[in-house]
Amino acid sequence: MTSYAVVIPTLASDTLASDTLADCLAALAAATGPHPEEIVLVDDRTEREPGPLQHPLSVLGDLRERTTVLGGGGRGPAAARNTGLRAVHTPWTVFLDDDVQVGARWCEKLAEDLAEASHDTAGVQGVLAVPLPGERRPTDWERGTAGLVRAHWVTADMAYRTEVLKRVGGFDERFQRAFREDADLALRVLDSGWRIRQGRRTTRHPVRSASRWASVRQQRGNADDALMRHLHGPDWWDKAVAPRGRIRTHAAITTAGVAACALAATGHGRAATACALGWAAGTAEFARARIVPGPRTRHEVATVLATSVLIPPTATWHRLAGAWRHRHTPSWQEEATP
Repeated sequence: MTSYAVVIPTLASDTLASDTLADCLAALAAATGPHPEEIVLVDDRTEREPGPLQHPLSVLGDLRERTTVLGGGGRGPAAARNTGLRAVHTPWTVFLDDDVQVGARWCEKLAEDLAEASHDTAGVQGVLAVPLPGERRPTDWERGTAGLVRAHWVTADMAYRTEVLKRVGGFDERFQRAFREDADLALRVLDSGWRIRQGRRTTRHPVRSASRWASVRQQRGNADDALMRHLHGPDWWDKAVAPRGRIRTHAAITTAGVAACALAATGHGRAATACALGWAAGTAEFARARIVPGPRTRHEVATVLATSVLIPPTATWHRLAGAWRHRHTPSWQEEATP
C-alpha cells in the first residue's frame, strides 16, 4: 500500500470555522480504507488569536495520535501548506481545505488513485461536489463556489508526490490568498515533465457563509493574475485551463466612469454624458448577467446591484497594483535557474 499524509491549513478562529474544521476531520476519521500515516494541521492564525483547537481535534479518535498541529504564522494558505509539507515523511502528500468533507469511501478510493498512478504521474486530483439548494436558484456566491467542480488542480482535494513538490519548491508564498497558488504549482509540475490526472475519490465542498461584500473582496485575486502572467507568460490562462474572467470589461467600464467624472469636472458636458452612458450600460449588463441566473430575491438583487458598481473599479485597481508590484518578476524557469 502507498502511504500518504494529509495536510490541512486552517483559520479556525471562531465557533463556526471550528465546527467546519471538526466536520472535515470527522469525515476523514470516518472514511473507510487505509487512513493517513500522518495528519498535519497547520493553524494559520496570528499570534494575536491564541487558543488550541481542542474541539476539532477531539473528533479524530485514534487518528489523534497521528496528528501534528503546527503554527503557520498567518502568512496565507500557500505558506501554511509549505509548513505542513516540510513535516511530511510519506511518499504522497494530500492537501485538503478545512471546509470540505471527504466521501465515506475516500481513504479506500484514494489508495486506489495512488496505486494506479503511473511513474510519471506527480498529482492526482479528487472529484469535488458542491451541494446547491434544490428549492431555488443558486445565488451569485453559490454559483461561484460551484465553479470549483470544473476547476483544475484545486487544493481542496489534491494529492502530490512529496518528492516532486520539494523538487519544484512547493507553493509560491507570494500568493497570499487561496487563489491561483494551486494553478501555479500545477503548471510548474507539468512544465517539469510530470503528469497530473483526475482520480475517482469524491469530496464534498459545502458553500460557506459569506458577507454580501465577499465578491468585492475577492477582486484582490486580480493581483495574483498579474503575478501568474509574469511567472507563466501571457497565455497562462490557456495553460491553466482557467476562465479569463471580465477584467478587460471591468477596465473599460472603470475607464468610462473615470472619464465621465473628469470630463464633467472640466466642462465637457456632452463627452461626459457619453462616457457616463457607457459606464451605466456596462454596469447594467454586468449586473444583469449576475441577477438573471439567480433567485432574484430582494436581498440578492440589492447585493448584486451594489457589488456590480464596486467590482469593476476594485478589480481594475488590484490588477494594476499587481502588475506594478510584480513588474520585475521573471518567469518561474528563470527564477529556478541557479
